[in-house]
Amino acid sequence: MTNIDQMVNTIEAEVRYTSHLIGKRHLENKVIHAMREVPRDKFVSSYNKPFAYDDTPLPIGHGQTLSQPYMVALMTDLLQPETNHTMLEIGTGCGYQTAVLSRLIKQVYSIEIIPELSKQASKTLSELGYLNIELQLSDGYYGWPEHAPYDGIIVTAAASHFPQPLIDQLKPGAKLIIPIGLPNLHQELFVVEKDQDGNTSSRSILGVAFVPLTGENLAYEAGNENDW
Repeated sequence: MTNIDQMVNTIEAEVRYTSHLIGKRHLENKVIHAMREVPRDKFVSSYNKPFAYDDTPLPIGHGQTLSQPYMVALMTDLLQPETNHTMLEIGTGCGYQTAVLSRLIKQVYSIEIIPELSKQASKTLSELGYLNIELQLSDGYYGWPEHAPYDGIIVTAAASHFPQPLIDQLKPGAKLIIPIGLPNLHQELFVVEKDQDGNTSSRSILGVAFVPLTGENLAYEAGNENDW
């Protein structure tokens, strides 16, 4: 059995174990195929390559991490990606989640606030031939309005509240997948969905642990209508 087979088996076992929380016992086959297709070991340091296919987060420098494969697969599945979709990612990191999503949709726009990570992700993605990805170095809180509205938005770090600019950039019927909570305290993964009339609703999926999303508007503000 290959490392990738072991990773996929672990993802599928985790899905069954958390099925009472996530509402399904199996992820979409196309999501599992994308997880098989993208070489996770190409997105980590040489030191971490032996652990690349373990179901665990891995450090990528600058206080950031690459999410565990189960979480990457789950968040991707929650977006319900289709081949004609254009989506936005907040937090490029090393580019692994970006690459997985790019295998499933037409175009990925991804924002990273840390220059060194954005530069390295761009290099890795280019070398691996992922062409339907465009990166930007900026504060992800504000999204990327030039390409909005999006068929889905994924945030790969925990915010203190739901960023209104991201909700504004969703198409009707689209979803925002985002961890909400404070560093080292309780966090939950949320799905925010915008209906055809522009109204939004949110639901919690399960407890998670992410590094905090950074940016000038992300400090916790009690009483903010979008606070969790």
